[in-house]
Amino acid sequence: MQTLTLAFRAAAILGLAALTLPAQTDAGLPHLERTGAAVRLIVDGSPFLALGGELHNSSSSSLEYMAPIWGKLVALHLNTVITPLSWELVEPSEGHFDFTLVDGLIQGARLHGLRVIFLWFGSWKNGVSTYVPIWVKADSSRFPRAHDGNGKALEILSTLSDAARDADARAYAALMRHIREVDGRDHTVLIMQVENEVGVLGDSRDRSAVANQAFNGPVPRGLMDYLTEHKNTLIPELRKIWDDAGGKTSGSWLEVFGKGPHTDEIFMGWNYARYVGAVAAAGKVEYPIPMYVNAWLEQPFSPNPGQYPSGGPQPRLIDVWRAAAPAIDFYSPDIYVPNFAEVCAGYHRGGNPLFIPEAVRDQAGADNPFYAFGQEDAIGYSPFAIDSLPDGDTPLAASYALLAQIAPLILDHQAAGTAAGVLLDKKHDQQKRHMGGYTIDLALPGRNGPSADHGAGLILQLGPDEFLVAGRSLVASFAADGGAETGLASVEEGQFVNGRWVPGRRLNGDEILSGKGVLLPAERYHMARVRLYRYR
Repeated sequence: MQTLTLAFRAAAILGLAALTLPAQTDAGLPHLERTGAAVRLIVDGSPFLALGGELHNSSSSSLEYMAPIWGKLVALHLNTVITPLSWELVEPSEGHFDFTLVDGLIQGARLHGLRVIFLWFGSWKNGVSTYVPIWVKADSSRFPRAHDGNGKALEILSTLSDAARDADARAYAALMRHIREVDGRDHTVLIMQVENEVGVLGDSRDRSAVANQAFNGPVPRGLMDYLTEHKNTLIPELRKIWDDAGGKTSGSWLEVFGKGPHTDEIFMGWNYARYVGAVAAAGKVEYPIPMYVNAWLEQPFSPNPGQYPSGGPQPRLIDVWRAAAPAIDFYSPDIYVPNFAEVCAGYHRGGNPLFIPEAVRDQAGADNPFYAFGQEDAIGYSPFAIDSLPDGDTPLAASYALLAQIAPLILDHQAAGTAAGVLLDKKHDQQKRHMGGYTIDLALPGRNGPSADHGAGLILQLGPDEFLVAGRSLVASFAADGGAETGLASVEEGQFVNGRWVPGRRLNGDEILSGKGVLLPAERYHMARVRLYRYR
């Protein structure tokens, strides 16, 4: 049961004097806002770049367990912690809510100067329904399961269960109402993820009797109207499926989309989106901060729906989700595949802002945010299992330490369209970007071929003939448009302190390859301020 006593107990565990309940919600809620070329997350009136880390699934189920973790998150230079909240712990018995963990996690984050993104592990987590309360798990007649082609009941709540949807929505609404009461003024909680990596595993769709009846019936009018109205701007992959089946504006799922597992996936996408959208809408009535849904991506070793969760917001299904779930603000990829840039591009289109709630936490995981923030205008980035990183200097800590210094600049240049990012490897050891009247050649360092396996960088145009280059294992060379030769007027390493550039060494000679380019070494993250001149 939610009580002030429980709330104060949570605060006491973290050594806080009190938990203020309730607080009044002000008008400046966290929200998304398009500014110039980019969509940005606005927090307390200013754009915010989330340098995040997601905890292990069970870490935040115990405030005592979390106590030593908070300082570690700060030492990693995070500004945002992404952490689950499970339905089974929030509503252990039907209609009775316990927000002890919610209060403790919010207060723990405040104490350490961190923001929070909560993951609602409600009806589904990683495709299955293991985080639902026992009163839901044990009542399969009231809360029916999806079935596979052999008629076997799966540990997956049916998307066609109104009772399950409504129970989840009531719990989520109660959670959002409570967050508004305790955090509506402070805005510790920025964003909510609704469910986690939804979709059917083990088959391409639910094959229960009620699901088969829906699949054999007509495609809902809401989806057909959306496809027709947005025909010219649909995600190309979905448009092709529809066109290849004849572009019909009515009919059964097989008639409209053709025969195959892709149609099963579209069918499940519609039904998951209707369910999750209803949960999100109930929460937004109580506290309308941004809400998103994440995707377990199709993998090279599991390319078929059902091998990965069928019906989740894969990039080709985003329009299906938009048609069914207008309360969801954006869709996000959990990226564990090597084609990071390709995945980012697949989600950063059609007005969908890029946010990466899960990613690898190794060297690549430390490199990738430079590309995401610079090239794809990401609003946030977050490696998974952040609490497993060792204490001390790690690649991610060094990466975030540098990115934190330039976060305000990144946000400004995303909006102005004067930011770029790059990822390099031995197969793609050279790329070009064009900005501010210059072609910028970006390559792995090495005189007789690349000497490093990977490199990453972010380039900001600070003014006419002036750039900031940040990253590691990178050579940046500049060529002016119009045929004039380009020289390096000055190259300074340095850092930003309270938003002001504090120069360090003035680089020349070997450090600028005898005037041919700016070298960022492989062994550390580094930034340099570059001024150019032209001559003939």
